[in-house]
Amino acid sequence: MTKLDIISDPICPWCYIGKTKLDRALEKHPEHDFVIEWHPFQLNPEMPAEGMDRREYLEAKFGGKEGAVKVYGAIAQAAEAAGIEINFEGIERTPSTLNAHRLLHWAALEGKQNAVVDRLFKAYFREGQDISDHDTLIDIATGAGMDADVTRRLLESDADVKDIQDRDASARERGVSGVPCFVIGNHYVVQGAQDTALWEKVINELSDAHDKPASPAG
Repeated sequence: MTKLDIISDPICPWCYIGKTKLDRALEKHPEHDFVIEWHPFQLNPEMPAEGMDRREYLEAKFGGKEGAVKVYGAIAQAAEAAGIEINFEGIERTPSTLNAHRLLHWAALEGKQNAVVDRLFKAYFREGQDISDHDTLIDIATGAGMDADVTRRLLESDADVKDIQDRDASARERGVSGVPCFVIGNHYVVQGAQDTALWEKVINELSDAHDKPASPAG
């Protein structure tokens, strides 16, 4: 088996696009041996818990309306070219993703992380939901088979807040400055929303390497 660690943020459009392209490769090659784990990276670690108006946030981040339109125009074109639905007009606020990352941590412990990742992306990018809201996160959790009462109790506490913040900081210390970032076998790093063809090539190369007989000791 090959570990595939994915450093990501559920409000990152390139992460959504990158996951969709990866999933298409995995679907074409069900024999793949990836074991996938998602790791936290907050695009906005200083974002207040209540989030902020999305337009204000984007214009502040990208130097005004013109900069925001340029950046997100390119993202919209990339999504459309890949056949990926993103409803940018439906997103009214940019949330803090600390609670979403906590939910992903708990989902990993139950073997439900990938399902929760899918639901987070759908809720934010297609349905315009606030994925910092406890009720929204509980709906996402239960949709993936997690217990609603346990999830609510955890969200209402400060459970694993420091762990998420420490893991985010650790990723930055290791040189991660943007996401998605894919780490293959704890050795090879792939940055960005790569095409499905690249992932198919990686899967085939890993399969060939595993099938190749070991050289006799001499």
